[in-house]
Amino acid sequence: MMTAISLPTAAPPVRFHISLNVKDLENSVSFYQILFDQKPAKRRADYAKFETDEPPLVVSLEPSKQSGGGTLNHLGIRLPDARQLVSVQERLERAGIRSQREEGVECCYARQTKFWVHDPDGTLWEFYTLDDDQLEHRGAGQVPEAVTGEAGSEGTAHWEHRLGEEIPVRVNACDESYNEVRLRGSLNVPMSREDRHRFLREAWRMLKPGGRLFLHMLTGEREHSCPQLPGPGAAVRHVPAKDDVVRLVAEEGFRGLRVLKYDDPPCFVYDQIAMRETRIEAFRPAE
Repeated sequence: MMTAISLPTAAPPVRFHISLNVKDLENSVSFYQILFDQKPAKRRADYAKFETDEPPLVVSLEPSKQSGGGTLNHLGIRLPDARQLVSVQERLERAGIRSQREEGVECCYARQTKFWVHDPDGTLWEFYTLDDDQLEHRGAGQVPEAVTGEAGSEGTAHWEHRLGEEIPVRVNACDESYNEVRLRGSLNVPMSREDRHRFLREAWRMLKPGGRLFLHMLTGEREHSCPQLPGPGAAVRHVPAKDDVVRLVAEEGFRGLRVLKYDDPPCFVYDQIAMRETRIEAFRPAE
C-alpha cells in the first residue's frame, strides 16, 4: 500500500497593499493597466484590484468623490538599474503617459535617478534607481516643477503669463509656435467669460498640435468676484470655481485635461468659500 506524501506548499508572498480613492474608476483602471503593464486581477462595477509580482504589490481602486491629496506625498517603486528605469519610462511615454525625468538628484541622504508620473487623480508616482545610498547630507530634494508637473522637457519652447502682468489681446507670436503655454494666476484677474474664452483661444493659437496648456491658480468651490485675502493671496482679485475652469478649457477644445493639484485643506476660507491652490493641464489635440 502506497502512502501519499504531502509536499509543502509555498507560502504566498508578502505584498504591500495600497488602496486609492479615485473619481473616475474607468479612467483610473486604464491608467494603472498601462502603468503596471497588466490587466486588473479583479474588476467590478465599483472596484478594481491590481496584483504585481515585481514589486509584490496590491493596489485597489475605490470610487470616491474625494481623491488624491491629503497626507500622501507620493508613492514610489525602486528599480534595480538604469536600463530597467529607461525601459519603463519609454513604455509609459509610448502609451501616452507624460513623465518628468531627473538625473543625479540628491534626496533623502541618497543620490537617485528618477522619473515622475501622475495618475488621473493627481496621485504622484516615482520610479527611481539608487546611485549612491551613503550621502552624509539630506540633499536639496527633487525639483518642485518635476513633482507638480509644471516643467516641460529641457529646452521646451513655451510662452508664459503671470498674475500682475497685463492680459494681452493678442500675443506677439506665430501660430503653432510653442510646445507649452503656461498661465500662472491669469484666471485670478477679473475678466468677462467672453474674455476668458478669447484668452484660451489665443493659447490654442500659439500651441503646436499636441502642445500642453498649464494653468496654475486659486480656485474656489464657487466663484468669488472680489476677495480680500491675506499674505500671498493679496494679489488675487478674482477666484473662479474649479469646475467652471475645467468646463471653460474643455469648451475650447482642449483634451486630456487633468487636475494635477487641488489642495486639501484649502489655502483660504473667505465668505464661507473654500479656496485652493489648483494646477490643471490639458492638450491641444495632435492633428
